[in-house]
Amino acid sequence: MTSAFVAPSVPAVPQADPADVLRQARRIVVKVGSSLVTNEGRGLDEQAIGQWSEQLSALVKDGREVIMVSSGAIAEGMKRLGWATRPKVINELQAAAAVGQMGLVQMYETKLREQGIGSAQVLLTHADLADRERYLNARSTLLTLLAHHVVPVINENDTVVNDEIKFGDNDTLGALVANLVDADVLIILTDQKGLYTADPRKDPAAQFVHVARAGDPVLEDMAGGAGSRVGTGGMITKILAAKRAAGSGASTVIAWGREPQALLRLVAGEPIGTCLLAATPKQQARKQWIADHLQLRGAVVVDDGAARRILQDGKSLLPAGMTAVEGEFSRGEVIAVRNASGQEIARGLTNYAASEARLLCRKASADFEALLGYAAEPEMIHRDNLVLSLPA
Repeated sequence: MTSAFVAPSVPAVPQADPADVLRQARRIVVKVGSSLVTNEGRGLDEQAIGQWSEQLSALVKDGREVIMVSSGAIAEGMKRLGWATRPKVINELQAAAAVGQMGLVQMYETKLREQGIGSAQVLLTHADLADRERYLNARSTLLTLLAHHVVPVINENDTVVNDEIKFGDNDTLGALVANLVDADVLIILTDQKGLYTADPRKDPAAQFVHVARAGDPVLEDMAGGAGSRVGTGGMITKILAAKRAAGSGASTVIAWGREPQALLRLVAGEPIGTCLLAATPKQQARKQWIADHLQLRGAVVVDDGAARRILQDGKSLLPAGMTAVEGEFSRGEVIAVRNASGQEIARGLTNYAASEARLLCRKASADFEALLGYAAEPEMIHRDNLVLSLPA
């Protein structure tokens, strides 16, 4: 897919081929807005949710992992409560969300089950993703669901928050979820075809932006950012979401949600919507963040066999290869991996706190539950979260 038009004010098209990025995407986050889910607020659109569920099912059966971030709970709750206008009082918004969430998740469960695919409801707040321990718990839950070919249906937990119920917030949530699970692509389905160089309703010379680099400030200006010439009704939140998702290496597509078979056509490489490519590949972005840590809270010492498997074979660090634990650190922090001579050979994100790691030294994964009281990850540091400090 290449851009048919790049106006002077639009950044140069990145070198990566968007069609290849989408065809190769294995883990995908799809975000769909309230206007699409509820047919412009008239209640849950059973036909649309059924069509998306068919596509999600096809993606899962094709070996891809898919997460759906869906708005619509408040709009559905308003309909069920008989409210004609959206309330402004927080407790009424929360009540509408609580009522509407029942119908929303039931609809997805029914439609996905008809396709032979399981679903799961996951309600998140920004606090869940700001706290490191809760962040890791949410990540582990989602990855486990994906491993079992279940489609998580995520919404913000509007019944307990009082400052996140606002227009466009689920665009941000979609990006945060993409970062949380290391997604390859974030697909934002909306009521607009994508991004234009200007508001096409007002400017007949407006051109469609087929592909650009996520995070380029020119895009924010076109979408309605500070000091912009035009606002296009919520597009700015999608541009900012793409910028956030690109931080972990995920590219973003903004496309019209009513486009027939949009998800399947996108992953086939068809040029639908606006594709905003991440400048840094996913794995490189994650590992660069790990490598850039200047202060480490601790370290583990490994035997020669574990060091060789890490450096030469690119394997994960298993507790069985650890001989000692240094310092005090929490789960999810970046720690050093040292060889028997004390040299740092790698660093990475630990799956266990220092107190737990000391219990696991020289132990096999079969012993973890007896030692810790629960069964958890078999690795101390997974290879995807491990960066070499010395050449292999």
